[in-house]
Amino acid sequence: MTHKPATPGVETVAGNRTHAAVKKPWYASVPGLRIFLSPTESVPPVLTGEEDAAANDQVGPTARPVDVPPFSRPGAVLRASPGAAARGWYAPKLAGAPTTTRQAEILNTGIIGAPTGIEGVVNGTDNLSSTMISHDAPTAYNASPRKLTSPNVLIIGTVGSGKSSFTKTVMVMRPLLLKNHRAVVFDKKDEGGEGEYAALTRRMGTEPLRFDPDGTGTRFNLMDPHIAQGTGLQGQMLLINAVARIARDDTAATEWEEKATRHALQLLFDKFQDTERAATTTDLMPYLGMVPTDQGLSGEASERFHQAGLSIRFGLQNLLETYAGVFDGETSRHVDLSHKLTTFDISQLPDSGPAIPTVMAIGNMWLMGRLRQERGFITNVIYEEGWHMIGGPSAQLVKSNQKLSRSLGISNVFVMHKGTDIPADSPGYTVVQEAQTVYAFRQDRPEDARWAQETFNFAPDTTATLMGLNPGNCVFKYGSNPETHIRHIRSDWEIEVTNTDSAMAAGDTPT
Repeated sequence: MTHKPATPGVETVAGNRTHAAVKKPWYASVPGLRIFLSPTESVPPVLTGEEDAAANDQVGPTARPVDVPPFSRPGAVLRASPGAAARGWYAPKLAGAPTTTRQAEILNTGIIGAPTGIEGVVNGTDNLSSTMISHDAPTAYNASPRKLTSPNVLIIGTVGSGKSSFTKTVMVMRPLLLKNHRAVVFDKKDEGGEGEYAALTRRMGTEPLRFDPDGTGTRFNLMDPHIAQGTGLQGQMLLINAVARIARDDTAATEWEEKATRHALQLLFDKFQDTERAATTTDLMPYLGMVPTDQGLSGEASERFHQAGLSIRFGLQNLLETYAGVFDGETSRHVDLSHKLTTFDISQLPDSGPAIPTVMAIGNMWLMGRLRQERGFITNVIYEEGWHMIGGPSAQLVKSNQKLSRSLGISNVFVMHKGTDIPADSPGYTVVQEAQTVYAFRQDRPEDARWAQETFNFAPDTTATLMGLNPGNCVFKYGSNPETHIRHIRSDWEIEVTNTDSAMAAGDTPT
């Protein structure tokens, strides 16, 4: 059998079947010009498997599928000139690794996105994705579209869980770096004979406003003119009734007592409207118990009205006599909002009794009046031991001023050990439920952890998580977003400033 010679420039394979027939250009045989040739694909041999015509009772070869290893497949396009390939003309420098589609799926890993954006202030890192958590309630409230409907914040956690350091850093120090932001703190925790925010306040260039039971410190006027300017007669009356309720061991005012209080305030305002001196709580006392002469009251009704006014008067007098120098005069002149950080140091006032909740209540109403005249600021108001404000007689003040607080740029931050301190039937419980930014640190008791899980609609397994959190870790939730487990991170300077264990650390100092 005679075979024809292969045509130059034409490639053939066995079996008289032409696999490729490409005519090479004339310069393919000229040295030095070969580099201009286009890359050619190497042609693998046709794999037919075992040829066994007899076994299949057929004429001719029979093909059987054969699994071909990856290394047997043609790889990258190569040329005959290794030098050109080394210079990067057409061939890759590194050989690819063999793989399959199923194996390569791992190369397209799922990326966990950050639970928050980058606006606001840095809170810490997400324990799941290690991404940065940034959030600031006023910033989220003012975002477009709005991310929150309430700028109030609730921080709960047992002693030693890291909530105090977190509050100082995230709610006070870092927001002060933002434009037109300031902070007001009601500082309750004693740290070496003064409030724990005292050192930080001095670093910010001012002195804390210290309240002492002996009357040598700051004075807060229950009848401060800013209160009436901010909330009017109705706000002033709510404050008087709230303070009287605090002074009378949480005994609410009756409708007769409320009417007597309103009448006394009207008489007081009429007398002091044209005077330079501000009216004080002491000035109010004689008017509590006066009976209106234009109401046509009967003798019995007049007596009842008189007794109602005296009841409020006696409650307030007990407060003034017990804390002489704290509530019985005009507000101290150095009480203002001229600094980025204003601290009301109430750490030396007794834990029990009316002093602490009264200062918080007056301060809340005073802020409303001041901020009406100083608009354009975002003010974080931090209530340490915040259950005094939302778990007691002052809760109604906070609730009634919610809309006004938002219009004045106030973000109330309530810090407390556990939410179970707040009675379910208290107006303050509504304030808690409306808080759309929550930081829940470790809770030691199951009932406290369950309260947080149920109140803020955490996932069911969050109850166990709250009881096992390490210091500095918390469960964070804002708006309708699912909760996130975050770790608070501080700089060395922040660690130094926010240290709240100086008394315990002193015991480790070598002698």
